[in-house]
Amino acid sequence: MLFLLYIGVLALVVFWPSPVDQNSAGTLKLILRRLHGAGVPGWINYSFVETVANVLMFVPFGVIGAAWLEKDRTWLAAVVGIAASCTIEAAQAVLLPNRFATIYDVTANSLGAALGCIIIYAWRTRPRATAHVER
Repeated sequence: MLFLLYIGVLALVVFWPSPVDQNSAGTLKLILRRLHGAGVPGWINYSFVETVANVLMFVPFGVIGAAWLEKDRTWLAAVVGIAASCTIEAAQAVLLPNRFATIYDVTANSLGAALGCIIIYAWRTRPRATAHVER
């Protein structure tokens, strides 16, 4: 159920007719200018924030997908995430003239799905504390 809810929200974001950040771009750029004035490095710019957002948007894909799969198939959620990202970008290129399909988005989304899988893998393979019974 959680995965279906996530997919629904993701579909709204990626298939919205125009970029979802279009109305907030000016505000974000203003915030970044002020942060730069306060000493934040210049490489933390609009492009960087957009890329990080794309990564974070697909982390739940990897987490939920990998958690749903068996331990030895955790990696499959990353593969499906990559395929989903390629499909999304292709659909944006063909069907949504006001959206911008880029290989950078595919890369960022794929990284997010892979990070989600890594989180689940790390959780599943973490050392477990054993109960110590004194005799």
